[in-house]
Amino acid sequence: MRPQLLVLCLIAAAGTAHSAQHFDGRSWWDIVTTLADDKFGGRNTGTSGERGAQEFVVGRLEALGIPAAGSSGYYQPVDLRSREIVEADSSLVLLRDGREIPLTLGQEAFFSTRLDLAPSVQADLVFVGYGLTAPEQHYDDFAGLDLQGKIAVVFTGSPASMSSALAAHHQSAAERWKALRAAGAIGILSVPNPASMDIPWSRMSLSRTQKSMTLVGAQYDDTAGELFAATFNPEDADLLFGGTGHSFAEIAALAKDRQALPHFALPVSLRATTHLLSEAVHSNNLVAVLPGADPRLKHEYVVLSAHLDHLGIGKPINGDSIYNGAMDNGSGSAMLLDLAASLALSHEKLRRSVVFVWVTGEEKGLLGSRYFATNPTVPAESIVADLNTDMFLPIAPLKVLTVYGLAESDLGQRATAVAAKLGYRVQPDPEPLRNAFVRSDQYSFIKQGIPSLAMTVGFDAGAPEEKLFKDWLRERYHAPSDDTNQPVDLAAAAGYEEVMRGLTVQIANDPRRPAWNKDSFFRRFVPTTP
Repeated sequence: MRPQLLVLCLIAAAGTAHSAQHFDGRSWWDIVTTLADDKFGGRNTGTSGERGAQEFVVGRLEALGIPAAGSSGYYQPVDLRSREIVEADSSLVLLRDGREIPLTLGQEAFFSTRLDLAPSVQADLVFVGYGLTAPEQHYDDFAGLDLQGKIAVVFTGSPASMSSALAAHHQSAAERWKALRAAGAIGILSVPNPASMDIPWSRMSLSRTQKSMTLVGAQYDDTAGELFAATFNPEDADLLFGGTGHSFAEIAALAKDRQALPHFALPVSLRATTHLLSEAVHSNNLVAVLPGADPRLKHEYVVLSAHLDHLGIGKPINGDSIYNGAMDNGSGSAMLLDLAASLALSHEKLRRSVVFVWVTGEEKGLLGSRYFATNPTVPAESIVADLNTDMFLPIAPLKVLTVYGLAESDLGQRATAVAAKLGYRVQPDPEPLRNAFVRSDQYSFIKQGIPSLAMTVGFDAGAPEEKLFKDWLRERYHAPSDDTNQPVDLAAAAGYEEVMRGLTVQIANDPRRPAWNKDSFFRRFVPTTP
């Protein structure tokens, strides 16, 4: 540990008002430091670096005596297919008033490779606002629009009338394409909302040539019928809106406050040619179980999940090309292993069993968690809850926890009670435009009807910590600088671990199964019994 980091950690530990019973943050950081080491090359899905990190976790589990619960020892094989764009053989051109306007890939726009792009497409463009359909709220951005055979131009975001969780669900790739396909569209051109961009366009475009991946199997194909998908640089968006009577600045100002957006055909069409390369990729989830002690409840399971993969080796930034992923998600993977050790070595016996799952392919679209949630290695009906940890960011003193899914199930009340006993407050998602509720692995379990939530170290609006967190996203999120040479607050990490431990113990020992709240939209995913 670098001396300056040690000082920061000790100051943080000395200055906090809370002390954890089971954790000190140091064992957690030791694991993070191992997982984020350059020797694992950023743990990209299906690489030798990811396999090395998995072997490290398995070795720790074996040493702790925590039984394997995969389909092959600790491993659950996951078959994937990768896609990457050959930009030298691909192009994007706007067509306006008989003129061709070539676009520079990476500058004005870039392709999405999370689907099998058609080799060539030419279609008119229609601006569809947020591009959402929410029948339960009588909301439809496509009403009155002719989208047949056209490409929908979508401004990312949602109206204030939708809760953050519901809006995030309808903005998921599967739900959005389902609605657009029903409306007759053949593709999507997304324009990021500047008010919710975690990282600047220059960094977003750096990853455009990285391999995307999908699960093997028609049942996992959420993009059937989609011929085109790309993202357009907001700074150049007036290339699309010119001549419509609307400026991009007008659209962005409305969307920043989640106000209603106009909808209209654009006086421009688009021509795309693409060349994709594809190959098979093999990876694994890791699964372990701590058996419960109650004769009846031990056959029910509390799942704790975190993704072990990150971005691997990519375009260099400041001379560094290894995207180590210390916080994303070495932090969550280390927390899971630290918590497993605490529970395994404790004299306290839990009534329900606890399943620990380190999933692969989160960065590729929640692939490993989706595979596990649809093919669990324990009986599906016996999973009572999922608690997911992804990039919980202990970079400031822990005062408040942001809980994604706080109002959706009684897990929210349970988390609130556990946090309160430890002296922490909880809050719902303060940044609904970021769609955090569907951007990590808890969403895979939610889609199977399992009550789930995720938590991060939070901040109060306007507090100095807000700038700290936003600066972290801008400078370190999905960048090589998310490594072990960054300040962390070990007391905050320990406090977070204590809350997660307390919540896990509460759910494992409470004879009542967690349940969706009666007014939660996500209750509809609970399987019906014949």
